[in-house]
Amino acid sequence: MAQLGNEAEVLCLGETMSLVAPAAPVPLEEAPAFTLSAGGAESNVAVHLASLGHRVRWASRVGDDPLGRRVVGSIAAAGVDTGLVEVRSDAPTGVYFKDPGPDGTRVHYYRAGSAASTMDQDFLADEVIDAARVLHISGITPALSESCDRLIRRLLTRPRRAPISFDVNHRPALWSARQAAPVLAELAQLADVVFVGLDEAAALWGVKTAEDVRKLLDSPVTVVVKDGGEAAHALGERSTVVPAPSVEVVEPVGAGDAFAAGFLSGVLRGEDDQRCLRRGHLLAAHSLRSTEDHTTPPDAESLERWLSLDQQRWGALRFDGSE
Repeated sequence: MAQLGNEAEVLCLGETMSLVAPAAPVPLEEAPAFTLSAGGAESNVAVHLASLGHRVRWASRVGDDPLGRRVVGSIAAAGVDTGLVEVRSDAPTGVYFKDPGPDGTRVHYYRAGSAASTMDQDFLADEVIDAARVLHISGITPALSESCDRLIRRLLTRPRRAPISFDVNHRPALWSARQAAPVLAELAQLADVVFVGLDEAAALWGVKTAEDVRKLLDSPVTVVVKDGGEAAHALGERSTVVPAPSVEVVEPVGAGDAFAAGFLSGVLRGEDDQRCLRRGHLLAAHSLRSTEDHTTPPDAESLERWLSLDQQRWGALRFDGSE
């Protein structure tokens, strides 16, 4: 069972795989060159938060192989504490490929039987979990294995000192919407902050609006509903909506993780929902302009300038630095 050293603001838990992507945004079968990096929803959030100056830990398992060591090394190099990562000699590190195309990016997974899928309810000690100000998990982990499902249920049902952030993150390649829908709704209801895309919620639960999502998920303190390039809603005691800035999309995978990190960064800073949503939008917009899952965020001065725009200037914001 993983133990804790220094305190962190956020603890992110979930599988990270070795990510192979075309060096240029072209289809996989046509690409002449590729990049090899680390990709995983929860560690993406961790890397983004670390780049914003937060103390973050990432917990998972990887294989005792070159890809696993490379994954851990790259996340550690980004400023994330990887001391909770366990290495398994009996299971490999998962791999996935990005396949950009004119109709969007497809993802091909090679993760069955991965080291991360062996995580179970005994993976983290209680004092590890309780030491962080926020625990961030996602709906990917319970789809990996029965033991991973037990782990997520333990985290969400145990007495807790810190809020839990849960990104629904339905992955059709892991389980169908019919299989996932009741499970993800049940788990989301147990969290404190929930992130979900409106299109994702529509596919899972047949809802049409952000308000419909909130009616379905009525237990969390805050439900954040992302409506693509249109807007994002934070629904809690009150409803806040912030339109998305205009951005030319290079590749969309990973933008949701950037949004979650931006929003959580605002929460950690004690900001109101409007600024939290703006932070989410700004990090997501930056991510959308890259084929990488996580990139260096805008500098603090630029972020503060954009965050402080009045409503009219925010509505005219293009994420190329013009307003």
